[in-house]
Amino acid sequence: MTSHGGFRPQKTAMLLAQSIVADINRRGNTVGDRLPPERIMLEEYDVGRGTLREALRFLELQGIISLKPGPGGGPVVQKPDSTSLETALTLQLQFANAPFRTIAEARIGLEPLMAQLAADRMTDEQLVDLKNSVEVMQDNLGNQSVFLEENKRFHDVIAHGSGNQMFGFLVDALLTILDGSAIGIDYPEIRRVAVAKAHLKIYNALESRDPAASAEAMTDHIQQYMKYAERKFPDVLEAPIVWGAV
Repeated sequence: MTSHGGFRPQKTAMLLAQSIVADINRRGNTVGDRLPPERIMLEEYDVGRGTLREALRFLELQGIISLKPGPGGGPVVQKPDSTSLETALTLQLQFANAPFRTIAEARIGLEPLMAQLAADRMTDEQLVDLKNSVEVMQDNLGNQSVFLEENKRFHDVIAHGSGNQMFGFLVDALLTILDGSAIGIDYPEIRRVAVAKAHLKIYNALESRDPAASAEAMTDHIQQYMKYAERKFPDVLEAPIVWGAV
């Protein structure tokens, strides 16, 4: 049995989960593919039913499979998203007594770099998607729910457009944790107008394929967000991150 972090042995169920994922990759399974039924997996992996079910439940929680009940059901391959990362980060930060400011400061450091990379790496399709987000936001400045949705989509597209897969998952997780509507940061229309203008400036820099201008525009945008939050909602920034906070 292998060791985890050099200190304690991994549980058999965790080792089994790793083997199942390795076999998914080896077989070339894709989303929607069914894995072997329980009786076959019990034989293949030579484990008890409790261990197998614990391993499958762990993989389900990670978004790697879904477990379909009933006849003809069983484990089905899925594509994991940022949900597990968001949960893990939130819990780590909660038990470290970290405030929401932690997430905002991380964005200041990370998102200008993402914009800089995206200026060179974004596909034409991603630029079209980004332009659409800017236009939808501009056309719906009176609707805060649309504003929040497009604000997240805009930053997600740039993160994924950076060509660095980790940035895509990380920003999606960070923005979900720092959901302004959930933690109590309000965006009056005058602020929404300012954000829409900032998004247009960032888009124009990216569309021009100018890494320096893209990074600068993103830096200014995130810094303005921080100034607004510090001026209007300082208590929110200093509030501790809590899993499931609303």
